[in-house]
Amino acid sequence: MSDISLVTQVAIFGNKKAFDQLVRKYQSPVRRFFLNQTLGDVQLSDDLAQDTFIKAYTNIAKFRGLSSFQTWLFRIAYNVFYDYTRTHHATDDVDDMAYKTAGERVDTNLKVDVYSALSLLKKDERLCITLQLIDGYPIEDISKITGMPAGTIKSHLHRGKEKMANYLKQNGYGR
Repeated sequence: MSDISLVTQVAIFGNKKAFDQLVRKYQSPVRRFFLNQTLGDVQLSDDLAQDTFIKAYTNIAKFRGLSSFQTWLFRIAYNVFYDYTRTHHATDDVDDMAYKTAGERVDTNLKVDVYSALSLLKKDERLCITLQLIDGYPIEDISKITGMPAGTIKSHLHRGKEKMANYLKQNGYGR
C-alpha cells in the first residue's frame, strides 16, 4: 500500500495495523535523524522517535497531502526535537553528547569523530547537514520540514560542510 492509502486507512477507519506499517517503514529514518541531532544519544533518540509517532498518530487526520507523508512526519520530528531542546536546553550540552555513542561496534573512532564534527556546528547547520547528507532530502523538502527559506538552508549547508571537512581533515581523514 502507498503511504496515502495507509494514512487514509488510519485517519478514516482508525486502522492501527496501517499505522503500524507506516511506523515500520519510517522508524529507522526518524531514529537516525534523532541520533544525528542528539549526537548519538540512543535512549534520547528512541524517546523522541516515540513522541514523534505518537504525535503523528494523534494528528494524522490533519494530514492534507500538501507534501509527502515522509516530509510531514519529519516536520513533526523537527518540532519534537525543537521543543525538547527549548525545554531541556540540550544545545548547551552537545559537547557532552558527542561522546555518547551507540552500543554498535561499527568503527567507534569514526563515529565519535563524526559526532564530534557535528557538535561543532550550530543547531541549524547540523539540522540541514543531517537532513540533506544523511537522510537525502532535497533543499525544497528541508524547507518544508524546517520552515527555513532555501537560501538560508544553502548557507547552513555550505558553512556546515566547511566546518566538518576542516575538523575531519585535522583529525586525519581525507589524506
